[in-house]
Amino acid sequence: MARGENNVRYTQASPARAAAVYVTLTAQVLSLAALVIFELTRGRDLAVQLAAFGGRPQGADAEAVVGAVTLFAVLMMLVAGTTIAAAAAYVTWLVRARRANDRSAATGPVAAAWLIPLVNLVAPVVLVDQVWRGARPPAGRRGRWLVLLAAWWLSWLATLAMVTIRLPLGSSDVDLTGVGVPELACAAVAAVLCAATVRELAGLQRAARTTWTLESGTLRVSAHPKPEPQTQSQPQTQLQTQLQTQLQPVIPQQPQAPVQTPVQPPVQAPVQAPPQTQPQTG
Repeated sequence: MARGENNVRYTQASPARAAAVYVTLTAQVLSLAALVIFELTRGRDLAVQLAAFGGRPQGADAEAVVGAVTLFAVLMMLVAGTTIAAAAAYVTWLVRARRANDRSAATGPVAAAWLIPLVNLVAPVVLVDQVWRGARPPAGRRGRWLVLLAAWWLSWLATLAMVTIRLPLGSSDVDLTGVGVPELACAAVAAVLCAATVRELAGLQRAARTTWTLESGTLRVSAHPKPEPQTQSQPQTQLQTQLQTQLQPVIPQQPQAPVQTPVQPPVQAPVQAPPQTQPQTG
């Protein structure tokens, strides 16, 4: 197999589908928005009631808050579930996107980039940029891509800082979680920019796959050219004809009987009787 055809085969993998990333990011933002709305409308009153009951309401007091507590627990599970689903969908997409550029790309670097502490603050964005460069982007789009990539990553780091640093330090007895409009806005911006980077990479890989398919077809056609008919010189053709004539067995031909045509008898003209003469009377 030719080297060029081998490279085309390695770059012919289908681009990763990003629909799961879009769906899970949307679900995460919607669940977080529902939690913020609950926090602003019912969360503070519920926190005050639970603080007054010592965290363990009993009797009629328990029946008064059991519905709100159940709804709060459901919202928290939805936020946690959609966040885990979005992370899994994005990591899966990133692995497939790397393999769309190179089928020999391993999964280990992606897992290490997201799971190792401190490394996960820089390594994921580097991997995404490598996928973008491996998708053979057109010239002149590098600056626009770096701005989009930096905006997404900074918004993601800001969201992470709000959840892991600001909320524990700023929590009080009048809030259930401390999640508010700033956290929701920052998470929504990060989700939109993340979807934009995924869309950019998916579009580049689809365009690159079309180009690679055309190159593959041209390579395969040129690898098997049509054989040209060989022209033989006249002396060689005459020699082959003489040899074939000498090698053919001589088959005696049997004499054929002459073809006799039937003789038709001559057609005789009908004999007419002589005219009769009437006797003359005097």
